[in-house]
Amino acid sequence: MSAEPVDWAAFWDQRYQHDDYAFGLAPNQHLRSQSWRLAATSRVLVPADGEGRNGTYLAALGHQVTSVDISPLGCAKAQALAVERGVDIEVITADLETWDWPVAHYDAVASIFFHLPPGPRHQIHRAMAAALKPGGVLILEAYHPDQLPLKAQFGSGGPGDIALFYDEAALVEDFDGLAMTELMTGLVTLAEGPLHTGPAAVIRAVLHKPL
Repeated sequence: MSAEPVDWAAFWDQRYQHDDYAFGLAPNQHLRSQSWRLAATSRVLVPADGEGRNGTYLAALGHQVTSVDISPLGCAKAQALAVERGVDIEVITADLETWDWPVAHYDAVASIFFHLPPGPRHQIHRAMAAALKPGGVLILEAYHPDQLPLKAQFGSGGPGDIALFYDEAALVEDFDGLAMTELMTGLVTLAEGPLHTGPAAVIRAVLHKPL
């Protein structure tokens, strides 16, 4: 018998049901370190933005942010965080596998720890690339396959299925129409709320769409 499909909206609603923020309130370190690449008032898409820590950070820098997530509860917390921080973001509750992705609409896409199986991953990464305007930048961080034993040892986050991790070959294949400006894999120490804390193996990329 085949496995029952996962109700991802319910899964993430359960993660986000508490008053605290599962991944903290601070933006992702890689995103923060690369934010200088975004021109002033860029139009930025943040897919799988969860409770909005990254989307609201970018909005506070003056960017026009669209935050999309499958979790209604996560989206509600992202909207509340935007109000608390005095910024405007467009929050959309949607399944990114079936969302009607805009084409050539965004100056930047920030994909932070958005993990998918190989089929949907390839489809959605292609959609991310297509959503960029010429000259646009894509900033990505995800767990590398080397994370699986670190997750068991340190509880530092990530999927339980090795197929959901990303390596260099997967990103090069998925984004073959973009220029790979930076690509790094290695060990970092995460401090991103209770679910992303401790030594972790990650892959970080910066890609540009040709003019």
